[in-house]
Amino acid sequence: MSNEIIRNSIWKQNAGLVQILGMCPVLVVSSNIVNGVSLGLATSLVMLVSGAAIAAIRQFVPNELRSPIFILIIAALVTVVDLLFNSYAHGLYVVLGIFIPLITTNCIVLARAEAFASKNSVWDSALDGFFMGIGLTLVLAVLGGMRELVGKGTLLSGIDLVFGPKAQAWTIHIIPADMHYQFLLAILPPGAFIGLGLLIAVKTAMDKRLQAKAGLLANVAAIH
Repeated sequence: MSNEIIRNSIWKQNAGLVQILGMCPVLVVSSNIVNGVSLGLATSLVMLVSGAAIAAIRQFVPNELRSPIFILIIAALVTVVDLLFNSYAHGLYVVLGIFIPLITTNCIVLARAEAFASKNSVWDSALDGFFMGIGLTLVLAVLGGMRELVGKGTLLSGIDLVFGPKAQAWTIHIIPADMHYQFLLAILPPGAFIGLGLLIAVKTAMDKRLQAKAGLLANVAAIH
């Protein structure tokens, strides 16, 4: 059961590539790896704890009050995450801005609460929420890496916002900094649409190839 939940969350029903949910943060925050991964991990934490909490109280919540109670739980957790960002990573908090509080209204979080956590055990709900968030984080990381590399010729720019000034040396300059390279299309939101479209196309192609391979193996097994 756990393996199926993980596989389903990260690949089969990936929030960014299959369900196409939470597009606002995906398209805006994915300008580089650091921003995308930071918001993705924050979302994963909220989904893990909210999934477990909602599963724990689901039997005591009347159907007509489910949505307001679920949103209240999610909002409380997002407030904690928002305060933690403000206290321990203020520079990153300023960059991410409104997108941390907006986790409360992210379709992914509430959708998993309604579709999964309200019907399953605490452990399964926590696992589903966390790996749904990790699936989104992977999309944000790959998309952010693509946009950052093509747009600025770097990887891990802004890592000092998380680990302090000493981490500025961790930024990888694929194109030398003295060339002042910049490709605006990749950095701006249209680049996010193009990059996400490419990722969806790659996943679709991989799924079709895997289905064809599985069908071929089934035919061979039937013959023998």
